[in-house]
Amino acid sequence: MVSQSVLNHSSLKEILAEVKEVSNEDIRDEIVSDIYAKSKSLCKKVVSQQHTALYRSDKLDEIFTSRIWGFPIMLLMLGTIFYITIAGANIPSDMLASLFGYLESKLTYLFEAIHAPEWLHGVLVLGLFRGTGWVISVMLPPMAIFFPIFALLENYGYLPRVAFNMDRLFKRAGGHGKQSLTMAMGFGCNAAAILSTRIIESPRERMLAILTNNFVPCNGRWPTLILLASLFMVTGFTGAAGTFMTAAILIGFVLLGVVVTLTVSWALSKTALKGVPTHYTLELPPFRRPKFWNTILRASIDKAWNVLKRAVIVAAPASIMTWIFANIYIGNTSILMHFVNFLDPFGQALGMDGFIMAAFILGLPANEIVIPILIMAYLSQGAMLEIEDLSKLKQVFIDQGWTWLTALNMMLFSLLHFPCGTTLVNIYKETKSPKWTFMSFLIPTAIAIGVTWLTATIVRAFGWV
Repeated sequence: MVSQSVLNHSSLKEILAEVKEVSNEDIRDEIVSDIYAKSKSLCKKVVSQQHTALYRSDKLDEIFTSRIWGFPIMLLMLGTIFYITIAGANIPSDMLASLFGYLESKLTYLFEAIHAPEWLHGVLVLGLFRGTGWVISVMLPPMAIFFPIFALLENYGYLPRVAFNMDRLFKRAGGHGKQSLTMAMGFGCNAAAILSTRIIESPRERMLAILTNNFVPCNGRWPTLILLASLFMVTGFTGAAGTFMTAAILIGFVLLGVVVTLTVSWALSKTALKGVPTHYTLELPPFRRPKFWNTILRASIDKAWNVLKRAVIVAAPASIMTWIFANIYIGNTSILMHFVNFLDPFGQALGMDGFIMAAFILGLPANEIVIPILIMAYLSQGAMLEIEDLSKLKQVFIDQGWTWLTALNMMLFSLLHFPCGTTLVNIYKETKSPKWTFMSFLIPTAIAIGVTWLTATIVRAFGWV
């Protein structure tokens, strides 16, 4: 009797230990899976699916949502989009740059013919026209390719599969599975992604999505990442190999952004935004063939054109102000250089310089204008460089003391730093809270400073630059 009692007691303890190891999430998933399996078996008895679209969609889901193949397919598709975008944007960008260069020469000739003051030519042509020309030349071709391809995947029904694959990760980080959809929206525009967080019903989880959406690169940061990766990160590679390596580097930065998003979500869910993740069951819609040309046209107009219009509206006055600051002197130094010299020690500590710090600060209204402002600041006459030849642009950076560490840390800072002005305005409108708007600025800024400082310190300590 004693041995039997001990045996029963021991077995009971083992059973309890096994029960404790099973989480509520596992139990819920098991229940939902059983319900779905039972419903599917009942449908099969009365409905023939062998040749239906639903049957084909189920077969595709076995691949796209597979625990083994789901994430590799996601990365492959993302890499393919990047490759097509980078490879397809080069020639149109060069053509637009040449066009704006030609128009600039004609405008200069016109100003000289009417004997316009030099300062007026500087403000309107060297500042305004070159600034907007840079933004259009660099941004329009990638957007005209990226947004339509992304829209085709969205209309085909693939994005809900991305949410399905990411759901478990966000749940473990204390967030909501729908956060993956708002994060995907952030690849186009973080400001629009803030509005898309309305699909998350829980106020706590919606705040998590708002505070972490900035860690995925928006369209305004793609030109910076693509340009610096092409100039400094793929040295020794040319042609298709260079494009492939650039795409691989961009995937690495996207993955870093996702890791930071999950990490910050987890940290906030354990501290300032404590709570239990809410449950939701995602019903995957069937795959459908999108209307190809209609989708491309709508994506080009609704997304690419609107984002470009916003960038130009912001870039135009910023370009004028930057030219003015670079050409008005206090003593023997321009206003811009006073600002740069003040920021330089801080920038050097982060592996960059004062010019880069000034560009990010002055580029707060829109990320698209960071690179144009930086180039304008580097040139002594305060005028932007023509972008017809990227090798000349790289030489400008090298002449200013750039190394691969400078390019890497600028890419890291661009990925992780504070949201643009439009995004901050949308955050305030959605949260109605100065506190959380300030936190959405402070958290990414602190992370960007910490990551770049740590990177610079480690690289310098090992003498790699």
